[in-house]
Amino acid sequence: MWDDHQAMDLLANSLFMLVALMVIYAAGQWALSLPVLPLKTVSVSGNSGNGKLQHVTREQIESAVRSEFIGSFLTLDLNVMRHAFGKLPWVRVASVRRHWPQNLEVTLEEHVALARWGSNALVNTHGETFNAASDEILPVFDGPAGTSHDMARQYAVFTELLRPLQQRIERMNLSPRRAWRVHLDNGTILELGRQQMESRLARYALVYDYSIAQLNRPLSYVDLRYPDGFAVRTEVIPRVKTSR
Repeated sequence: MWDDHQAMDLLANSLFMLVALMVIYAAGQWALSLPVLPLKTVSVSGNSGNGKLQHVTREQIESAVRSEFIGSFLTLDLNVMRHAFGKLPWVRVASVRRHWPQNLEVTLEEHVALARWGSNALVNTHGETFNAASDEILPVFDGPAGTSHDMARQYAVFTELLRPLQQRIERMNLSPRRAWRVHLDNGTILELGRQQMESRLARYALVYDYSIAQLNRPLSYVDLRYPDGFAVRTEVIPRVKTSR
């Protein structure tokens, strides 16, 4: 008989706990459905030192909030908002979090344009391609699909090697056979080939002042693929005749 009472007490306690949990859950769902804690402010900043955004506009931010904001401070789906901000032009990464009691904090990492990818896209400093409008004067990368990371990495190396000559890269070409060609801002084309591109360009920079520059003529083409030297093609300067 004692065992029967103990079993009944255990069953009663279990039922009580189950009912209590159901009541708490129902109350929580009801509370969340109420229009309590409405969202008051959405603060948006960049992840740069001063927190300012360089490209994303206020209108774009407001449009993203209007199109995707559903619910209150507690029920708002942060993943949906993060995706909405992440789709904006120039946004690389968006982070969204609640700030008690009624604020939403959004931090946007913007792309930093490094170059143009052909004529239709841009390349950021991570070597990623993205679509956005820009009036900035940028070098052009022209290569097979999926090579933007390699081209961004080589651009950084080539730029550093050319820095002592104060020559700037205007365009880089990477062929399907992985051959590199560099167009400089002075009109010269450098043929680097598929191997030892960095050592070839370093040799060009090393001998430029006391060999190439001594030609005193604009260069149109330099082939650096030779093991012990290079071939140079100069621009033809037309002769000017004057009549007396």
